[in-house]
Amino acid sequence: MFALLFLLAACSGEKSTETNTEPVALKPYPAFNADSAYAFVQKQVNFGPRVPGTPGHAATKAWIQETLEGYGWSVQQQDFQAETYDGLTWDLTNLIASYHPQAKKRILLAAHWDTRRIADKDTERTDQPIDGANDGASGVGVLMEIARSIISQPLSAEVGIDLIFFDGEDDGEPEFTVTRDNSNIWWCHGSQYWSKNKHIPNYSAYYGILVDLVGGKNARFYREGYSRKFASGILSKVWGYAARVGHSAYFIQQDAPEILDDHAFVNEWAGIPTIDIIDYSPNTGFGTYHHTHRDNLTEIDSRTLQAVGETVLATIYQE
Repeated sequence: MFALLFLLAACSGEKSTETNTEPVALKPYPAFNADSAYAFVQKQVNFGPRVPGTPGHAATKAWIQETLEGYGWSVQQQDFQAETYDGLTWDLTNLIASYHPQAKKRILLAAHWDTRRIADKDTERTDQPIDGANDGASGVGVLMEIARSIISQPLSAEVGIDLIFFDGEDDGEPEFTVTRDNSNIWWCHGSQYWSKNKHIPNYSAYYGILVDLVGGKNARFYREGYSRKFASGILSKVWGYAARVGHSAYFIQQDAPEILDDHAFVNEWAGIPTIDIIDYSPNTGFGTYHHTHRDNLTEIDSRTLQAVGETVLATIYQE
């Protein structure tokens, strides 16, 4: 009897110390082609600054829609008007592209496609628009390549993707000036409008990912404040997948301040938990190229585009 009790106790002890430390294998996801994403960035820069009301803006809008429709995505335009900080009225357009529009479980991916009309952080040509290779074109380039990649390896029919390209994000008063009306936010026009006027009544998504400034050399992506506040679970998941696919050098496990970007309105007004992948350091802020003429193609690094694009693709294919 004593020997039997000893054997049972030993077996029980063995089971209590067993742990499974192996992570569950990632579901397959398509390859992200960084060279293709770079070409998409270059295409936009070649159109010229995408300031609302300019030829570059109009050409880019037509290109985004035609390219995505060519991939089989359904695309709709959301036209609206917004007042600028200096009293202009702009005609703006949000572009919304959908994959598996019948699926109830939806994931929102977003970027802004306009560029800034002034280079207020520069020391020359401060009143002229910038190329916006990183600030605008990089996020669009990543989403365009994701759209192309999804067609090559279809998602589960139960999961739908909505790409929203917000317009009028990069306006706002010149740096270091006093706002004329603190009750208004003179940038992020597209996300403010969409969050109160969704393209489909009662539209919602499981979660959202905003990509902004995602192509720069030596970029680092920290855990931004609004992302932690409204979508901490999504933030942890994305940063975790980044590490698992080999991009932890870009996705840093360190907190950063709140950035009043498009995701803030998607979170607070639209009620969709959304994170912001953005190159903003808690120590030094934005890069020296930000809102200057140095934000051109020389700023873009395909390795950064690869890190962001592959991480987002890996994330959505786990659903």
